[in-house]
Amino acid sequence: MAKILVTGGLGAVGSHLVKELESRGNKVFVIDLKHHHWAKNYARCDISEYKQVERIWTGGGWPYGYTDKPRKFDYVYHLAAEFGRWNGEDYYETMWRSNAIGTKNIIRMQEKEGFKALYFSSSEVYGDYEGVMSEDVMDKFEIRQMNDYAMSKWVNEQQVLNSAAQYGTESVRVRLFNTYGPGEHYSPYRSVICLFCFRALHDIPYIVYKNHKRTSTYITDCTRTLANIVDNFKPGEVYNVGGKDYHDIETASNLVLKYAGKKEKDLVTYKDSELLTTKLKLIDTTKAEKDLNNKTTVSLEEGIKNTIDWMKVEYKI
Repeated sequence: MAKILVTGGLGAVGSHLVKELESRGNKVFVIDLKHHHWAKNYARCDISEYKQVERIWTGGGWPYGYTDKPRKFDYVYHLAAEFGRWNGEDYYETMWRSNAIGTKNIIRMQEKEGFKALYFSSSEVYGDYEGVMSEDVMDKFEIRQMNDYAMSKWVNEQQVLNSAAQYGTESVRVRLFNTYGPGEHYSPYRSVICLFCFRALHDIPYIVYKNHKRTSTYITDCTRTLANIVDNFKPGEVYNVGGKDYHDIETASNLVLKYAGKKEKDLVTYKDSELLTTKLKLIDTTKAEKDLNNKTTVSLEEGIKNTIDWMKVEYKI
């Protein structure tokens, strides 16, 4: 049994990951920005504030069983971050504080405490690369990240590599590809499938960009792979974590309309492409399949149906 800290553990990916890690017998602790009723293993923490981060290790900060005794973790999954291309434009100050400074704060604690860490990057770091996105693309080509969110995630990766070179910290980086599914609550900055599902169910018109393709990854397939890293931790590795459903955006929209019971003509406007957004995301998951048993068990159609069904309950539709 490992003692594991999950930052951002109340989020869309984090909440599923916590359940998966706990189901394997690990002792899991969670921090996030929200006040929460969780039991003794949850604490509120703003990762962009170093003193709040430090207190998680030095003592205090937990709502039950307050103690000044220091805490130790074997692994830290650092998920806490601001998400999304347009979110990074509209709230860039928060984006850079959370993503760049927040990650640096976790790295500083890693340098002091010596835990193994898993840092989360994004498919956005590949920019508008038109080929198959394998992990070594950035080693071979000069890639221009296309928005603040993408830039912040690439900065995070460089922070992790620099710490390993200077202090010998042991880390794994993961690049997630379009993860979606139940548990992802709507905001205008969430994943495209989340946006389509929520808006279709609420009769809110939305835009489909025709010249974009994505590799979508169902949430439980993603978190199962992430949990497997603890069993085969290879310091310095970077993994693409994603599914096998490579599809255009129209396909996702049509499935959403099918399971939401809505008509295309009432809701959908088509445009050619979205500015400063990657057009094609075709993933190579060979490394994750070999090392982490990454695999797709939930198809795009099944996953969208599950997401629609969950939203109907969650939003009382």
